[in-house]
Amino acid sequence: MSKLGNLGHRLHRGEIAYDFVGHRRIWYGVSILITVVAIVGLAVNGLKLGIEFSGGAVFTTPKNVGISVSDAQSKIDGHTGGHDATIQKLGNGSLRIQVSDISTDASKEVQQNISDELKIPKAKIDAEIVGPSWGKEISQKALEGLIIFLVLVVAYLAIAFEWRKAIAALIALLHDLTITTGVYAIVGFEVTPGTVIGLLTILGYSLYDTVVVFDGLKEATKDITKQNKSTYSELANRSLNGTLVRSINTTVVALLPVAALLFIGGGILGAGMLNDIALALFVGLSAGAYSSIFIATPIVADLKEREPAMKQVRKRVLARRAADAAKAAEAAERGEDPDAPEDGEGADPDDEAEAAAAGAGVVGQRAQGAPSGSRSTGTRGSAANRNNRGGRGRPSGKRR
Repeated sequence: MSKLGNLGHRLHRGEIAYDFVGHRRIWYGVSILITVVAIVGLAVNGLKLGIEFSGGAVFTTPKNVGISVSDAQSKIDGHTGGHDATIQKLGNGSLRIQVSDISTDASKEVQQNISDELKIPKAKIDAEIVGPSWGKEISQKALEGLIIFLVLVVAYLAIAFEWRKAIAALIALLHDLTITTGVYAIVGFEVTPGTVIGLLTILGYSLYDTVVVFDGLKEATKDITKQNKSTYSELANRSLNGTLVRSINTTVVALLPVAALLFIGGGILGAGMLNDIALALFVGLSAGAYSSIFIATPIVADLKEREPAMKQVRKRVLARRAADAAKAAEAAERGEDPDAPEDGEGADPDDEAEAAAAGAGVVGQRAQGAPSGSRSTGTRGSAANRNNRGGRGRPSGKRR
C-alpha cells in the first residue's frame, strides 16, 4: 500500500506519467470494439424483459420446500401453458417461479400444474398477476427522466466548463449506457425496475467522475496561451495523471459494496432484485471509470487542438523545442555543456537588483551614523562593507 501511495504522489507531482492522450487512438479502438460487441449482443439476444414490463404471473412456494431449481425446472417443463418459466431459489429456501405474458385465466391453470408436479398444496403457492401496462408506464417515465437528465447535464457542463467538455461527457455517458445494456443482453439477466434504478444511478456516478477529471483539466490549462512549454494535449495528459489515483481509489471503494451485492447477495443468497440492481451498478461503474479516463479527456484534447489559439500554442511550443534542439546540437559540436549558461546569462536580474539595493542600504546606514555594532543586510564581501568596517576586518578585531 505504501508503494501505491508513493506512486500516486509521484503521478500527482508529474515525476512519472503515462501518455493516455497520446495513445488515444488505441482507447478509441478498444471502446468501439466493446460497443460493437454490446450492440451485436443486444441485436441477437435482445433484452429479457421481466414481468413488470411484459406482464405475467409470479408463483412463490413455501419456505424450505426442499426442491432444487433444476428438479423444479424439469418437473414443470411443459406445464406452463406454452410459456417459458424462470425459477429462482430465494434466501429462505422458497422457489420463485416466473411465467411471462400469460393471462389471469391461464395463470390459474399454471398454478394448479405447479401444485400437482411439485406436490405442494395449491393454497400454499402464492400467485401474483402483473399487467404489462405498469411496466410500460415505468419505461416511459424512465426514458423521459433519462432525456431530461442528459439535457441538464449538457447545459450544466457547457456553462461550468465549455461545450467541448459537455460533448465529451455526453459521449462518455452514452458509451457507459450502451455497454451496460449490452452486457444485460449477453448475460441474459432480466430487465426489471431495479435495472432501471441501477442505470439511472450509474449516470450520476459516471458524470461525477468525469467532472472531477475536467475540473483538474480546467485548472491545469487556465494560462495555456501565456506559455510555450506544453501543448494542450500534454497539459491534459499531465492533469489526467494527477487525478488518476484519486479516480481509481474512488471507483474501487464504490465497487466493493456493489460486488458484495452482486456476488454474495445475488449469487449466494439468491436475492433476485439485488442481481438486477448490482449488475447494472457493477458494469456501469467500471465503464464510467474507464470512459472518464480513456474517452472523455482524450476527446476534449482532440476538440481543443482544433482551435486556432491552441494551434498557435502548439506552433510556439514546437518552434521553441526546435530552437533548443539546434542550440544543444551546436553546443555538442563545440564540446560544451548545452545546459551551461552563456556569458551574461548566469546571474538572475532579480538577484542583482537585490544585491545592489542591499549595498546601497549599508552605505546609507553608515552615512547616517548607525552604530558600529549593527548588522547590515548587504553582502559581507561587498565594497561598501569593506570600506565601513574599518579595522574589523583584521583577525584581532581591534581598532588601531
